[in-house]
Amino acid sequence: MSTADLLYSEAEDDLRAAVRSLLTDRCPPATVISEAESGRAYDMALWRALGAEMGTAGLLVPDKLGGQGATAREAAVVMEELGRAVAPVPYLTSAVLTAAALLGCDTDQEAAARLLGAVAEGRTVGALAVPLSTVAVAPGGGYGAPAATVRADGDSTLSGQVSGVAGAAGADLLLVPATGADGYGLYAVETAETSVTVEPLASLDLTRPLAAVTLTGAPARRLAGPGRAEAAIGRALLTGAGLLASEQLGVAEWCLTETVRHTKERHQFGRPIGSFQALKHRMAALWLELVSARATARYAADALATDSPDTAVAVAVAQAHCAEVAVHAAEECVQLHGGIGMTWEHPAHLYLKRAKSDQIALGTPGRHRQALAGLVNLPAPTG
Repeated sequence: MSTADLLYSEAEDDLRAAVRSLLTDRCPPATVISEAESGRAYDMALWRALGAEMGTAGLLVPDKLGGQGATAREAAVVMEELGRAVAPVPYLTSAVLTAAALLGCDTDQEAAARLLGAVAEGRTVGALAVPLSTVAVAPGGGYGAPAATVRADGDSTLSGQVSGVAGAAGADLLLVPATGADGYGLYAVETAETSVTVEPLASLDLTRPLAAVTLTGAPARRLAGPGRAEAAIGRALLTGAGLLASEQLGVAEWCLTETVRHTKERHQFGRPIGSFQALKHRMAALWLELVSARATARYAADALATDSPDTAVAVAVAQAHCAEVAVHAAEECVQLHGGIGMTWEHPAHLYLKRAKSDQIALGTPGRHRQALAGLVNLPAPTG
């Protein structure tokens, strides 16, 4: 049995440096706040630079299918940096969830291969039409396919509605689960069709907006049928949950770093507030949580990259822990900044909102703990 490698490779460190440099230059906090007020789904120019020009959109996709041929480990590094910047880009929804779902389809078919190549090259922005906040974690770990709220008329048109879809606003391609005469399937729909309506919803996290998707006889192409469609969606959701832990890690890292910096500079009673023992203890405790969160997030990324039989366990552990660490770090960041931490002008609120929205995406920590109990044959917590 191989041992998980939790350390970053030289290539991963180089990738981190490149992504961080781009985000530092193009995505400082003031720009993120301005973008959140713009009403746009995401920063298209930033996404072109990150996804297409830098090639991160295709990290999970093999070379022969138009991607970079990397693994979940490299994608996790990108997710960490995007969490640190709360960047308004569709990386999770397009480069992770959509790409992973397409990889689960028959890529020998021209339609699936063409769509996957376009997503991997950053030419097409995709979204998996599943409401992330209501996705159910299976009792035995992993994810089953969500119940379809869209009906298929043959293999060519879809009608119905899916609400709370992350990444749908601004997407060119929707992957829609639907049921019809032939059973459950996964269908590709272009948002440019007049029979497709994407209505933005009020979202807690303005950097990852939600939308309601309504299809009224929308032209569609079936990519996978019963069995394969469920497996493709389940694997995509598992991959998304595992990599979301790295984003949560990045959120927590920024919050702790910024809080330490502020408490060194803010003075009361003639001394930095960071020198007060009570605050030292709080930040030290948060640092310990962060160290363990990094280990669990890296374990999940490595398990996904190596297709480990322990992947479901690794993802459940990572989500159960990292989600709560991110929220705790963001709450401490807001509180220890005092009055300024409560203002719109300070970016702390962006991190708290991202942490809270991530906490309920792809299963709550409690659901993951219940799944973990079943995976390792322990009685589930009660009450």
